[in-house]
Amino acid sequence: MKFGVVTFPGSNGDYDSYTAAKFALGKETTFLWHKSSSLEGCDVVILPGGFSYGDYLRSGSIARFSPIMKSVIKFANSGGIVIGFCNGFQVLVESGLLPGALMRNSHLRFRNRFVYLKVEDYNTPFTNACAPGKTLKIPIAHGDGNYYNFQSELDDLEKNGQIIFRYAEEDGTVTEKANPNGSLLNIAGICSKESNVLGMMPHPERAAEKILNSDDGLYVFKSMAAHFEKKPAKTG
Repeated sequence: MKFGVVTFPGSNGDYDSYTAAKFALGKETTFLWHKSSSLEGCDVVILPGGFSYGDYLRSGSIARFSPIMKSVIKFANSGGIVIGFCNGFQVLVESGLLPGALMRNSHLRFRNRFVYLKVEDYNTPFTNACAPGKTLKIPIAHGDGNYYNFQSELDDLEKNGQIIFRYAEEDGTVTEKANPNGSLLNIAGICSKESNVLGMMPHPERAAEKILNSDDGLYVFKSMAAHFEKKPAKTG
């Protein structure tokens, strides 16, 4: 299988994503330039974190119009696996591939620290390597990560099992204190109805090796690999 990492002007998490997929996971990985229209036969497309186009307007709203996003949207709508980290999540929302909006953090301050994530569904292409009960220790780094949606659409996300990650305590208990940005329902990551597109504000690519103070992010990458290779994935 092959990973593709999109680079937008201002991306700063593209090399982190490349390193996690290429070296920590050991899979073929390539960069995809934002002006290109080719996904180069990639099985997974990663929209990395960073400040695409400077984010001077609504985060991700300009990146959505990059030439490569036409191909990414077509790929996602045909069932391709697409994942966005932080600013990549914002781009997915602005592209209409995921519902809702990402607003300024409720306290209006940038947050950069480790958080714990409760995994709500252990059988998606992004979480199948996690054993039930597993929580993930992964860093955040954002000022616009406050997930918002209308109540009716939140109800649909719950009903359809689209909420994949919630901010939680280390033992998986979802509390207001564990929520770093004011996201509704402690939402840290959601997927599409078809489960092939996932956006998450935390950075699993920055927690893919123990030297980074956690390698829990590697579970997300292992899950995507297992999804294609049809291997038993539960590892911890």
